[in-house]
Amino acid sequence: MVAKIGNVFDAKVEKQKLVEWIRNTVFKTLKKRGAVVGVSGGIDSAVVAALAVEALGKNRLLALALPEKESSPESLELAHELVTGLGVPLIVEDITAGLEGMGAYRRRDEAVKAVFPAYRVNHDRFKIVLQSNPLSNNWLNLFKLTLIQGKEEQSLRLPLNEYLQIVAASNMKQRLRMVTLYYHAERKNYAVVGTGNKNEHCLGFFVKYGDGGTDLKPIAHLYKTEVYELAKILPIPTSIQQRQPTTDTYPAEVSQEEFFFRLPFSMMDAIWRANENGESVHSIANQLHLDEIQVKRIIDDLKQKQRSTEYLRLPPLGHTDGNGKSARRSERIN
Repeated sequence: MVAKIGNVFDAKVEKQKLVEWIRNTVFKTLKKRGAVVGVSGGIDSAVVAALAVEALGKNRLLALALPEKESSPESLELAHELVTGLGVPLIVEDITAGLEGMGAYRRRDEAVKAVFPAYRVNHDRFKIVLQSNPLSNNWLNLFKLTLIQGKEEQSLRLPLNEYLQIVAASNMKQRLRMVTLYYHAERKNYAVVGTGNKNEHCLGFFVKYGDGGTDLKPIAHLYKTEVYELAKILPIPTSIQQRQPTTDTYPAEVSQEEFFFRLPFSMMDAIWRANENGESVHSIANQLHLDEIQVKRIIDDLKQKQRSTEYLRLPPLGHTDGNGKSARRSERIN
């Protein structure tokens, strides 16, 4: 258990702020009749759905589950459990056929076979994990591909071209889900509510115009550990609160920690929050019983992830006059 350092998070106060903000944003700012939330069986979407129900009412929230052939069956089971407790309708849209039509599986498997020629499509499983761990080393963030054939596992460093192709093809899953969410939102004049937290938003663990392409992002300022604190005072099933956060993207299950973050959320959030509050590396290390070099590596890793994913958080860029100002005089109609 990692000690809490930095600001104390008041879940009850935050909940009331978010409920009011969601209500005002959907009804007054966006002028929509309700909201759509994609529910994955994970903690983030569950918290957002529960907040939206309180803010908008059960009759103005539509929950969607968007599985595909490689999704964990548990995800859909937990989504059903969540909406049953919240009392809101659930639409299940299997996106497998759409992904097949787009060539998502074929393009991805082509890259996997380039690394592991023995890979058997629709038979073997695989996952991508990061090699680095800032607690024990300062390696670059290099990915490896792990192939699972029966009980045997083997891993190889993932070359850049194959990594990019696998990720590009896999990102079609998030983008097709968002297309589907907007279909249902637009047919009802609803807003699409995002479910990404601060760890995902600020460190770039999302797909641009996929799960990052929403109308509002209620929890994008909250650390993952704060989302868990909110869940404790919301009608979230214990099964969801205790579920390990996963990517639910590749044939073999891989946790978010394995794939991207490389640290327990409790430790990462404590260090991140303390650093943002201006605490020294020495002070943070003492409070968490870590070496200063470990704390420094973790902070550097967070900063590197933020820098390298900055493009994901940029809006579409327009032409400027060379001084940073829009080349067009005005976009307002007088």
